[in-house]
Formats: sequence, C-alpha cells, structure tokens
Amino acid sequence: MDVLLHIFVGLHIIGIASLLGGFLTQMKAMGAGTARFVPAMLHGALTMLVTGVALVGLNEAQDHSVDHIKIGVKLALLIVILGLVYVKRDEEKVDKGVFGLVGLLTVANVFIAVLWT
Repeated sequence: MDVLLHIFVGLHIIGIASLLGGFLTQMKAMGAGTARFVPAMLHGALTMLVTGVALVGLNEAQDHSVDHIKIGVKLALLIVILGLVYVKRDEEKVDKGVFGLVGLLTVANVFIAVLWT
C-alpha cells in the first residue's frame, strides 16, 4: 500500500508541475497581454484533483491522520483554478488578472501543502 501511496504522490507532483509549468511558460505572453491557458494547465489541475482525492482516500484507509481543514482549503483553491482554466481554455487571450490569479492560487496551493503542518 505504501508503494501505491508514493506513486500517487509522484503523480500529484507531476500534476502541479504541469499546472505551474504551463503558467510559467506563458509569463512573457502575459506581459504582452496574449497569455492563454494551455492544455497542460487543465490536465495538470485535473491530475492534481484525481490524485489528491486518491491520496486522502489511501491515507484514510491506512488510518493515517488527515488534516481535513487543510485538504478542504487546498481543494477549494483547486476548484477555483479548475473553474477558471476550464471556462477560459478556448479563449485566444486571457485577461492578465485572471491569468495572474491562477498562478497566485497555484503557488498558494504549493505553499499550503508544504508549510501547513
């Protein structure tokens, strides 16, 4: 069961890398006002959602303690990210504020995961 848990942690990290990497590759375009949500961002956010739910389930199944408030906050941020990326995914350009908000919420999600103990 621990191997499965580690596999899902790895996939979760790949999801965040895809979401954040997609954001970072569009930073120059954001400055020019032509940034868009690339498919990697949507796929990364969906990967994070699926693997995050699986991680909570696996931890609960092994009777490990899970901070439900932390998970709830991270889930709320991810739902906002997913909503914004999904709704604006087909637009040729995305407003700088919306695009920046997705980046900010993504970074906040990373720091919540790492610093909230």
